[in-house]
Amino acid sequence: MCGRYELNATPRQIAAGFGVLDVPDFAPNYDLRPTNRAPVIRLDRGGARQCELMRWGLIPSWAKDTKAGNRCFNARAETVATLPSFRNAWQRRRCIVPASAFFEWPTLDGRKRKLRIARRDGAMLALAGLWEYWKARDQPDAEGIVSYTIITAAPNADIAPYHNRMPVFLEPAQFDAWLDPARGDGQALLAPPPDGLLVAADTDVA
Repeated sequence: MCGRYELNATPRQIAAGFGVLDVPDFAPNYDLRPTNRAPVIRLDRGGARQCELMRWGLIPSWAKDTKAGNRCFNARAETVATLPSFRNAWQRRRCIVPASAFFEWPTLDGRKRKLRIARRDGAMLALAGLWEYWKARDQPDAEGIVSYTIITAAPNADIAPYHNRMPVFLEPAQFDAWLDPARGDGQALLAPPPDGLLVAADTDVA
């Protein structure tokens, strides 16, 4: 799973790394959690990439309230195309979530440890995700919420010692194929990254 992640990049770095013109102002967050807002990359109606602040935890458009998002901060690669919570977003609304690192809390040597997991080369992570728009039906004047989920898959050798799931990563050459569902069903992109891409650092925080 991916229940916490870090984003310490600047808006300029995100713009350059993900090919977008404008990135909303945001403060670095070293402990992003579900319900927090963070920058996410998606396609606009014209097919160009844009960056928008979204709420972490996908709220299905048919949900009665925002509580559904508390359970939908991750989507499993094996079922994301078929589960009602994610099916519509899978078909139409894919996104990329920039991250500097993500965290796991395995028990090592009899002690629970907080591991910071990042790319070995120091580059930003591009996490595969889906986004959705939700608005309360009984509050027509209320503002809608744009939310997202991060897709997870079986781990590669880097993560397997610590957890049985990991976020799906994309490389820049895969961005267009992922963001535009018309280019394919996307399932081929939901594979673990090559072994050796990631490195885990013990933060020594229980």
